[in-house]
Amino acid sequence: MTAATPRTVEQYLDLLRTELQGADRALVQDALYDAEEHLRAELAQNPGETEETMLGRIVASYGAPAEVADAYRTNEVRVQAALRTPPPKPTRSAIGRFFAVYSDPRAYLSIAYMLLALATGIVYFIFTVTGSALSAGLAILIIGVPFFLLFIGTARVLALAEGRIVESMLGVRMPRRPVHPGAPAGLWTRIVEMIKDPRTWGTLLYLVAMLPLGIFYFTFALVGVVVSVALFIAPIVVLLHVTGVITIDGQVGGPNAAWLPLISILGIVLLTITLHLSRGIGYLHGQLAKFLLVRPAPTADETVAA
Repeated sequence: MTAATPRTVEQYLDLLRTELQGADRALVQDALYDAEEHLRAELAQNPGETEETMLGRIVASYGAPAEVADAYRTNEVRVQAALRTPPPKPTRSAIGRFFAVYSDPRAYLSIAYMLLALATGIVYFIFTVTGSALSAGLAILIIGVPFFLLFIGTARVLALAEGRIVESMLGVRMPRRPVHPGAPAGLWTRIVEMIKDPRTWGTLLYLVAMLPLGIFYFTFALVGVVVSVALFIAPIVVLLHVTGVITIDGQVGGPNAAWLPLISILGIVLLTITLHLSRGIGYLHGQLAKFLLVRPAPTADETVAA
């Protein structure tokens, strides 16, 4: 065993963090979880051997930190290339770029996410507020401790599920694995670690914020699409009524017939702007989700200090 060979699981993980320096933080979380899960499972199956001896044998089969990091980077490039939506055809003119949004699947997925956000926001908000209130109310009882752990654990499961929705619909890389709980520890140690972990409070903040964000997203997407489509279709319906193709009960009023084509054009322009804004809002929300739900990757100074 060389001097560079890690002697403990923590040393292996520190070396893997160093090798993954600069990689996407979601990728780093996935790689660290897989490595720690594999290493600790192997150690648990051989309790009679020392950690250093077992780790040397495991590293030989699982791979050194540098090899594992290279494998994850290579696999990530392939996966992202397979999941990436087809880019719209390049256009040179400003008008062409403006209307090219209709060929971008991410714009439609962003609108779908914004419409879905109201339902998920209500569920997240009710869960977080109820869980927080019960955790505070039961804190003086013995049942309050396991309830708090269950509440935080469930919140992290919801955050992981939300991450999958964000990645599939908004195209922002999110973790596919949770943060590993680490070596077995006592109940109070777990509670202290959860309280000290910024991701705990970031997750709760995100789940609560999803209600006002969901209301705004749903209203923006629904009003934008409905008003745009209505402006585009209404002049066509009026013209069909005037020419006798269709019949509308009651008196149909409206602007001068010369304005009707302009109203339809306005509807198309408004729908195009809505798609552009929805795509931008989707990207910004994805960055917010990554900031609050994903544990930050350590900086170079923090890795060396660890």
